[in-house]
Amino acid sequence: MPSGKKQHAPLAPSSGYSHAAKTAVQETTLRVKEMHRAIAGKSFDILRRIPLISGPTHLVRSAHDAILAGVYAGIHHTSGGVLEAAALIERHATRRRPDPPVPGRLASGLRSAVNGAFGDHLATSNNRLAIDMAFHENGVAVPLDADSLRRAFPDTGRRLCIFIHGLGCDEHSWDPGPEAAESTVHFGRRLRVEHGCSPLYLRYNSGLPIARNGAQLAVLLEELLAAWPQPASDLVIVGHSMGGLVALAACEQAAQAGMRWPQATRMLICLGSPHLGSPVERLGRLTTAALNVSTITAPLARIAGARSQGIKDLGNGPGAPADLLAHQHIAFRFLGASLAKNVEHPLGEFFGDGLVTLGSATAHAIAGDVQSTRLGQLGHMGLLNDARVYRQIAEWIAALDARATSEAG
Repeated sequence: MPSGKKQHAPLAPSSGYSHAAKTAVQETTLRVKEMHRAIAGKSFDILRRIPLISGPTHLVRSAHDAILAGVYAGIHHTSGGVLEAAALIERHATRRRPDPPVPGRLASGLRSAVNGAFGDHLATSNNRLAIDMAFHENGVAVPLDADSLRRAFPDTGRRLCIFIHGLGCDEHSWDPGPEAAESTVHFGRRLRVEHGCSPLYLRYNSGLPIARNGAQLAVLLEELLAAWPQPASDLVIVGHSMGGLVALAACEQAAQAGMRWPQATRMLICLGSPHLGSPVERLGRLTTAALNVSTITAPLARIAGARSQGIKDLGNGPGAPADLLAHQHIAFRFLGASLAKNVEHPLGEFFGDGLVTLGSATAHAIAGDVQSTRLGQLGHMGLLNDARVYRQIAEWIAALDARATSEAG
């Protein structure tokens, strides 16, 4: 037997939506109770200052507080019991179906949205809903070994195009769907046909800190390139919104760790990535601070403060990676969009794509081969499928190929 230290078994994964719902309901109940107590406390404090009714006020307050405690305790324990029963059913159903069907686009999107909002909590609590970073094909995670990669991608090429989604999304966001407008394009399919790229789609927990996701991506890309069936392959990385920041963080951490994949990376494209931060998250911070001013609204501030670290990281933006000396051979491309038709108009800069300003999307402090462009009449999510965005990406990649041919000649 080993020494006298007690061995602890790994924490069993908690049930998915039932456990998350239980936490949400009980936390919300607690916040409502705090607001109720704060509002009632203000009223009782005023009445207590009136000489003739200060005594009765004290008795009424004692009764009120006792009833309040009982009512909210009942809600807390009843909801906890019901949702714990639901969790048991969920775990039982999971055990009975060891190979459940692949979730559809809607179910996958819901899980990704929950991860975007509370993904760090899901990961910390070992919840089954927490997403593990992986490349997905047809909704299934692909193991990073040569045989699995050949089966998942039978037409493997020498150029891999890595697509990285943004906050609260998954790989399905790159697919406009069968009923999409004619002005939309499936980037991966077109790049495969027109430029011989093998598209790979990353799915990750966007509620985790950007730096943590960057570290995971750096390791994953190193494993991918080592196992890819075609030797001497190169990479093009396309990141939307947070995805671009995760890719830049991966570059920085790969440089610090001396990894090999950055040397195979030819281009990194950021679509609407908030390099200087998102004004929406900054507004969220101001709102949270304003709610904290009053004891009555402070519980609402605690609810707002429960958003994931991934969201909070978007407030200021990480800026350019500190160490890009090892990546000067990479072509960096930044594309920003504006809801306004005229991107040069002051309102075009102010509104940006609805979530990220033009300046934040196109700003950089990177030396070397760097270009940026702006498109008008386009929203943040439109960057994922818009035909004009595709034409710009295709133009950048074509120029990359032309330069390589010229240097080889």
